Amino acid sequence: MASPGISPGSDSNETWEQSSHVTKTGSESTRSDRDRRHSSSASSSSISANSDNSPGSNGRRTRPSVTSIASALPTVREMHDRRTLSQSSLTVPPLPQHPSVTSSLTSEETVVSSKKVLTNFQKVAGRDPEIEARRRRKLSRCNSEYLIQKAVYNRLMDWYDKSYSCLQSQVLGIFLKSRRRPDLPSKDELIQLARHYYPARADLKVQVCDFGLGRAERNEITLGQIEEYWQAKPDWVDVRWIHAPLGLGLTHSSVEDIFLHDGEPGREFENGGKSGWPYLETEVLNIRSHKDFQEMRDVYLILSKLTELEEELDQCCFKNDENSSLQSDISWRANHLAMPANYWNLVSSDMPWQLTEGLVMGVRGPTEGLQPISRQIGEQTLCNHPFYKDCHMVRNIFRCFHRSDGILLTLSPMAGVNYLDQKLAQHLSEPADAIFENENASAPGNVFSAFADQGTSTWHRRTVEWFLTYLITEVGVTPHAHRQGFNAPDLNLAYQAVINDLKRRRYAPWRKDETVKLVRDYLACVDELTIVKAICEQQVSLFKSMQQDIRKFEQEDNRTRRTPDFPQGESMHERVKWALTMVKARHDTFEKLLTEAKQSMEALFQLRSIEQNELAIVSDSQNKAVLIFTGVTIVFLPLSFFTSYYGMNLSTIVDTPRTEGYFWRVCGSVALFIVLVVTLGASRHWLKQIWKGRRSVKHHHNMV
Repeated sequence: MASPGISPGSDSNETWEQSSHVTKTGSESTRSDRDRRHSSSASSSSISANSDNSPGSNGRRTRPSVTSIASALPTVREMHDRRTLSQSSLTVPPLPQHPSVTSSLTSEETVVSSKKVLTNFQKVAGRDPEIEARRRRKLSRCNSEYLIQKAVYNRLMDWYDKSYSCLQSQVLGIFLKSRRRPDLPSKDELIQLARHYYPARADLKVQVCDFGLGRAERNEITLGQIEEYWQAKPDWVDVRWIHAPLGLGLTHSSVEDIFLHDGEPGREFENGGKSGWPYLETEVLNIRSHKDFQEMRDVYLILSKLTELEEELDQCCFKNDENSSLQSDISWRANHLAMPANYWNLVSSDMPWQLTEGLVMGVRGPTEGLQPISRQIGEQTLCNHPFYKDCHMVRNIFRCFHRSDGILLTLSPMAGVNYLDQKLAQHLSEPADAIFENENASAPGNVFSAFADQGTSTWHRRTVEWFLTYLITEVGVTPHAHRQGFNAPDLNLAYQAVINDLKRRRYAPWRKDETVKLVRDYLACVDELTIVKAICEQQVSLFKSMQQDIRKFEQEDNRTRRTPDFPQGESMHERVKWALTMVKARHDTFEKLLTEAKQSMEALFQLRSIEQNELAIVSDSQNKAVLIFTGVTIVFLPLSFFTSYYGMNLSTIVDTPRTEGYFWRVCGSVALFIVLVVTLGASRHWLKQIWKGRRSVKHHHNMV
């Protein structure tokens, strides 16, 4: 049966056409263990693609997946043949009904294979003009909204910074208007600012992607409609993929539990999952804008302390929720875990993790999310590379849950860039809601784009397990620069350049505090490399375990005589083998970089130790000279004192009517003032540390 809100078909001449209508269909479902009634209305923005409209007819060519190595580079002749083939009209015939009959299509024409990734350096033809126009309009709207909220953010930060300004600025504010504390933005402006950076849970954008034989559709819904879309899928759909940008927390846990409760689990990944939990998950690295990341933290930590916003934000959190069970399940779970189900606690899961925050794949429940959140985020050593100047590499968990009815749910707040190319700065400027549609930046977006023209026609097996394997291997190997043919420095090259720069700085002339700063940069680099290496180790373990599960699946299929739907397609085993090769290579590279960084830091310590010994020898000779000078001074200082003292006129001051008391009052006051100024100047660093300590304690008390 067709799922409400998603059109089961579209005309072949309207490929990738966005539907503008709103569909409402009544639906009710009774659950065996709980009485949950699901809402029936849904509005969606649909993008569809049919096999009837061939890739060549609209000027687009089949996009291979991001899955290859340099040995797969085609020759000039091969690239010319493929370009000619893409410009011709290719119609994918329907696959035969009997599984033992092989399709007449060749893999050259249809297979979206990891062995062809590097053929996609630059597209021969541009994207559909209508799609590009819609995307530009959406980006324009998002940018206009961002400029409005950015102005409110700047006013908020100005108010906050001057609230904790030093005593000198507060005194100057009495006389100078420019130094006075500005007014806090209005309540409505602050609420809109909070919802801009942290959308209400019911308004969170969710992607629904349907894949069928020679056809694919993508719809954008809200989290408030999600339960309706996982109840059933249209008859033509082999796999429905629902992607919600949720991080680990109460909402994540409730969505996951309700989804699994509404259907039977799929084939179990017993080795790839956890004990008693046969579902796949991995940690993913992605690139975010350093400026946007800092703004997210500022907004969270400042606005979450303003109690006057709490009531209205809590009310809007599920204002547009049409689900029958989600809100009640979150309330029950919050009570069970003794966690408040307020707005800020629910949206905190949207915050990406810094590399050094949290554990590596050690999180097991909603109580083990990102805690606490610090405001300031230091620049990573990766930012020392010119290409990554304004970037910040973050971590996100990517969790997958599949059911036997062919529905896959993925949960991850990953909204950064996965594919590195020369347009990285442009990709980073795009809003989180639009990044999914950018197939050149987003791995999930690229996965849908890879099958948008032909659907499941090129899948080795048209099953949710095959698609899950493809998806998690595509996401797990990112970030990388393979997709655009290495037209940007990869992470390993960037870190190699950073380490080389640190080595060069070891031999720079000595400057005050330079060694301390250099050691801190070394330690930061070692910490980053350690985390990346640990994540790579986890991914290697995951893909090795998946190989065992896939062998078991293949044995079961052979025993039941279930043949592949498209034998020429890339099998699950081939896909995991490729991903394992990629991740192993990255792990080995970062292991070498980590060893090199540690050895370089040890060499720095040895070099500084030698320098300290030389300075000690020089200092010893200087001490001897000072000792001689001090001895001479000790001998002549008493003589100078006695000659000056006994040479004074003790009665009156010569040639003036002033007395000796006047002399001592003037000279004594001046001498006392000079001594006081010199003492304060000598101890200014100590006094400054005491003042900063008191301010930090006061600031921490206010934040708590």
